[in-house]
Amino acid sequence: MIQPAGARLLGGTMLATLVGLVFGNTWAHGLAGLLLVGYLLSQRGCLSRMALGLLAFAGVTTLVALWRSDDVWVLLVDAVGRFAFFATFVAALSLLRLPACRSHLVRQCGQVMLRQPPTRRYPILSLGSGLFGVILNIGVLNLFAGMIEQSNTLAAAEGRDWVQKARRRRMLMALLRGFSLAPLISPMGIGVAVILASMPSVQWRELAPYAYGAAAVIFLCGWMADHLAGPHPPRRLAPSLPPSLAPLQRFCVLLVGIVLLVFAVSALLDVRLPVATLVGAPLAAWLWLAWQRRTLGGWGVLPAAVTFHRQLPWLLGPLGSEVVVLGSAGYVGHLWVALIDPQALVGSLGWLVPLGAWNAVIAMLLVLVTAQVGLNPIVSVTLLAGLLPALEIPGLSPPLIGVSLMVGWSLALMSSPLTASMVILSRFSGVASWRIGYRWNGAFMLGVVPLMAAWFLFANLL
Repeated sequence: MIQPAGARLLGGTMLATLVGLVFGNTWAHGLAGLLLVGYLLSQRGCLSRMALGLLAFAGVTTLVALWRSDDVWVLLVDAVGRFAFFATFVAALSLLRLPACRSHLVRQCGQVMLRQPPTRRYPILSLGSGLFGVILNIGVLNLFAGMIEQSNTLAAAEGRDWVQKARRRRMLMALLRGFSLAPLISPMGIGVAVILASMPSVQWRELAPYAYGAAAVIFLCGWMADHLAGPHPPRRLAPSLPPSLAPLQRFCVLLVGIVLLVFAVSALLDVRLPVATLVGAPLAAWLWLAWQRRTLGGWGVLPAAVTFHRQLPWLLGPLGSEVVVLGSAGYVGHLWVALIDPQALVGSLGWLVPLGAWNAVIAMLLVLVTAQVGLNPIVSVTLLAGLLPALEIPGLSPPLIGVSLMVGWSLALMSSPLTASMVILSRFSGVASWRIGYRWNGAFMLGVVPLMAAWFLFANLL
């Protein structure tokens, strides 16, 4: 349901949060908190069960904080700031949807990926969904899943029902695995934002080598699993030339430009990468839309601004559940890190210290396993990112800890039937989410988890 009032309140929260983060203005942070409360009140009756559950959990955690914390108001103000940060993150990235949905290039790329021959379809669709996920976030699943259902017809399978079903399974798995790599490969993604916000001493450039190495292992494992799962039916017609990859190459140039803009904002404003993303994503969306509307005069700058103003309810109105899920998880994670007091647990968790790099494997598994029972990865990642560095494990660097949590997050998105990504694919395919996560993706998960454990142990030696 599109709510203009809610969209305006969320937009106001985003602007106030940006002013507070960039200029260090405490009044702006206070205004962002008030607007956020108003936004949450405006979402009554519009939230999913998962969002309502997390909001209730946030309320219970607040009561615990009021009971246990000595400096409770400072803690709650910081936690509300964390909620506003993630709400702003969701809103800022969602602005890229407008120029993307109007882009002929994006539509061309989608068709190119789906029309590839079987030997090339998995890598191109998987990498493409990961790259598109940087801009469209979870919207890439709705876009590509709809394209898959439209293109994978019985006629396209030459009347063979089993081929149609096999193609659907293979393409949906490529889509899911590619999208799930976004927490690893995107410096603008929510996974990087959570790690950098929870581990202030870590920089993106320290995470990148471990993250891209892990992403490459996961991608290759998925490609091999797709090839082994098959089937490989003989072609009945002479093979045609695959479509040109030129649209994908142009999209990669566009994506690199957006990422470079974010890094430039980080350098010019002297802010950390997550904050630069909050500024750079709306700026990139505005410039992209201005380029599309440049024929209207003034290089399209004013027409783009007018279009954004008119489309703001459509862009921000439906984000209630996503904002509440991510914001509440960040809020709860911040409170529990303070309430648990990592230093107090060092003694009881001292047995982990001799395990060294195996702690990275344990962290990955904890995020993966807890997601299977419904714990949002933001909560588990925030808690573990606060606890593990406090143990000061010899030989285990904070960047490796951060990447292990990001890998656990990615694998959780590929397997847990309770994640939003799995629910979306289930809705489009008509297949139960547990079947997608455990039956279709089970063999892949059994293979990739040991490989990632070996990767962390190897990376720790480098």
